[in-house]
Amino acid sequence: MSAFISGNPSPQLPNELQLPLPGLLDGTDVTMVGVPKGKRAVIYIRVSTQRQVTTDYDPEGNSLPAQRKACYRKAEQLGVTIIDEYVEPGRSATEMTKRLAFQQMLERIRVEKDVDYVIVYKLSRMARNRFDDAIVGADLKKRGVTLISATESIDETPVGQLMHGILAAFNEFRSAEEGADIAYKMGEKAKKGGTLGRAPIGYMNTIDRVDGREIRAVEVDPERAPFVKLAFELYAAGHATLDDIATELTDRGLRTRATQSRPAGPISTSKMFQLLRDRYYLGLVMYQGEEYPGRHEALIDQELFDKVQGLLESRGHAGERRRVVHHYLKGTLWCGRCFRRDGSVRRMIIRRTISRSGDEYFYFFCRGTQDGLCDAKYSNMERVERAVEDHFRTIQFSPEYLETMRAALSEGLSDQEHSQRLLKKQLTDQLDSLDAKESNLLDLAADGTLPQVKIRERLRTIAADRLRLTEQLENLNESLTDASAFVEANLALLEDPHALYMDASDEVRRRLNQAIFRQIFVDHEEVTDHDLEEPLGDLLAAERVYTARRIGLPEDAVNQLAAASWAKHYPKRKRAAQMSGSLTAMSLSLLPVPDHRVLVCSNTHLVGLTGFEPATP
Repeated sequence: MSAFISGNPSPQLPNELQLPLPGLLDGTDVTMVGVPKGKRAVIYIRVSTQRQVTTDYDPEGNSLPAQRKACYRKAEQLGVTIIDEYVEPGRSATEMTKRLAFQQMLERIRVEKDVDYVIVYKLSRMARNRFDDAIVGADLKKRGVTLISATESIDETPVGQLMHGILAAFNEFRSAEEGADIAYKMGEKAKKGGTLGRAPIGYMNTIDRVDGREIRAVEVDPERAPFVKLAFELYAAGHATLDDIATELTDRGLRTRATQSRPAGPISTSKMFQLLRDRYYLGLVMYQGEEYPGRHEALIDQELFDKVQGLLESRGHAGERRRVVHHYLKGTLWCGRCFRRDGSVRRMIIRRTISRSGDEYFYFFCRGTQDGLCDAKYSNMERVERAVEDHFRTIQFSPEYLETMRAALSEGLSDQEHSQRLLKKQLTDQLDSLDAKESNLLDLAADGTLPQVKIRERLRTIAADRLRLTEQLENLNESLTDASAFVEANLALLEDPHALYMDASDEVRRRLNQAIFRQIFVDHEEVTDHDLEEPLGDLLAAERVYTARRIGLPEDAVNQLAAASWAKHYPKRKRAAQMSGSLTAMSLSLLPVPDHRVLVCSNTHLVGLTGFEPATP
């Protein structure tokens, strides 16, 4: 038997089913040819749950390879050729429209019209009710396609059709019976206080083994349960929104539990709402609208839960919803007192107050004050705005430094033009050489001079080399040009940042803050520190070195000044990593020469070795 698999990517076949696949000399598969009409078949295999494909070293588990083997054996018995296979890992049979591979198979049959047989392992793998079975069967029959079961005696004869109908009715009965049995058992488990499915965050599913029996239970998650309690307490205090609490718990280290389909990550605002609404934390379980005492330990008492529910409902009305204050400094300001005291990083949030006269006031305050972790005073919003405006004056480049940097960039680009032209010619010559080699190999293949296996290997090597050289040729001018544009954009940003900031709208101010600062630290209406985005801190450190060398400071003093400037603009970075790998040391070193030029481009850092046989700079 010969077979060819095309269309959807197919899993590795069992060893006894490894077959030669026709294709081009370079190994590229082509559309199936030479299979006569009436002998073309596709197979459809499926498992109902994801668990069935995670129970073996084989990525497909045990069931899918067994189904595939039976379908190939059936095809061999019928003397037909399998031209494609459609695999559905972990898809339920209840909704045929949600089974992607099955719908793709039907679409191919309707459009391509190149299928004569559909082989399934069992009819139940295709449909679990008579209605779907009848619709699919009628559609296949109308298009001249015969449905074959690898393990059941169905065909186009009257007896085969009778067996088909009986099996379809039995499959529907068994599906309904299994559903009713599962529903009954779930109801009984809920009545006894058992948890149905995966326990919510704050708990862990466990397995207890007693006298040889496996008892599935739920225990409190010691890592996440305290966060759940804190979420209820913070919301009950009345000062925080769902988004505030989600952000706060994420900052403190809360992560969801990883699953097979989703890694661990921060809790979202919508999940936080569901958490605060979930009566499971009261020690209760719900099933089909009924509530039962659970066997798990309650994390929240009734009084706290009811208080949270009252706040959630009151804030759900438009007239009573807590006002959310949007401000261009929101997310940029952090508590300077906490940072200077012990290096703690706590966000500053906004509070709105109404005076007795009805006037409205806004303040920034540290989150730590809510938990008694910080004693910083509230900062008036308008005064903080003025302080940030003034702070923009401290991060401005001098005109002399900008002129020198831009001249060095231009010089670096000019120096590279000649070498890039030579490299472009070299790459073009190598591509021409590959074309000649490929042409010679194809001539040898036509003459039968060399074995086709060796020719195919050499063609694959040539194709890989051509792809690599083509990418190098396309990206030839990008590395240096992109680096130059990146540095120039940052130079322009700090050419006169204060004037730019003062003339900007609130939205532009917000974007400028995010582009320049990672964090601005504020203590009592004054900016005490900042942490800049890269490479702005490197460029400012380079400017300090440039200025120091212009006035003739000793090199030891220059190095100390560079390190101090780096630490000033990147206060949160590790001191050991300051100068070793930064843009300051590698690409923006200042040369102590009379004309005070800046070495802005280092070819060894920006442009690596390219080409092959041998690689060249």
